[in-house]
Amino acid sequence: MPEGDTVWNTARVLHRALAGARITGSDFRVPQLATTDLTGWTVRESASRGKHLLLRLSAPSEEHWTLHSHLRMDGAWRAYAPGERWSGRPAHLIRVVLRSPGAVAVGYHLHELTLVPTATEEHLVGHLGPDLLGSDWDPAEAVRRLADHPEQTIGEALLDQRNLAGVGNLYKCEVLFLRGVSPWTPVGRVPDLPGLVALAQRLLAANRGRWTQSSTGSLHRGQTSYVYGRRAQPCRRCGTAIRKEELGERVTYWCPVCQPDHPVPPPSG
Repeated sequence: MPEGDTVWNTARVLHRALAGARITGSDFRVPQLATTDLTGWTVRESASRGKHLLLRLSAPSEEHWTLHSHLRMDGAWRAYAPGERWSGRPAHLIRVVLRSPGAVAVGYHLHELTLVPTATEEHLVGHLGPDLLGSDWDPAEAVRRLADHPEQTIGEALLDQRNLAGVGNLYKCEVLFLRGVSPWTPVGRVPDLPGLVALAQRLLAANRGRWTQSSTGSLHRGQTSYVYGRRAQPCRRCGTAIRKEELGERVTYWCPVCQPDHPVPPPSG
């Protein structure tokens, strides 16, 4: 699932494959960019901002442009060697292909794919809160933004990218379990908001540079999470069956014993 660390990793893969290279061919398979041709453009860098990916380019006119994409739940970029079989996803999901002498970058099921002047990037990502994996990470500002909505559940607040950028459903569930906080707790009642934010940043940073996301310290299949994806399985701390319920527009996983401070919603079905 693309969360902040996945997008960070993806940006680094594209940077290693394309940075400094001249594009020898492009193929956009979205209506708004169908006639766009980036042949002759140079890739300056690939960067991430929360869950947004920013491929920064120089046109032959020396103007700077950014190819912006959002991975959401199911988007992905893959880099292949010239002539290598594209095995990432079915061909009908391809939204863009960028060719260079040393690599081919293929974007699958990308969302919000746009080409904008680099100077206007802020119109796309300026609303985001502090980036947990960014060089300008500001935990105090993230805490301030969360605290501005004291009645909102902490589970929903952590997913709001305007508060802090990079936390997805997996990290939301795992951070709240590790801090012993119910996902339904109002932000204003979370006992140590700075500690929770600091833990979220540490978890994402610990998984940076690898594709297996783990909050337990184990990279073995089935052992990488405490609660996420473990409905009805025993809690690793107390043995109680992990619960799964809807919270806002997303599902949440939690242990009713280790995270007790909320009215437990009725079981689904």
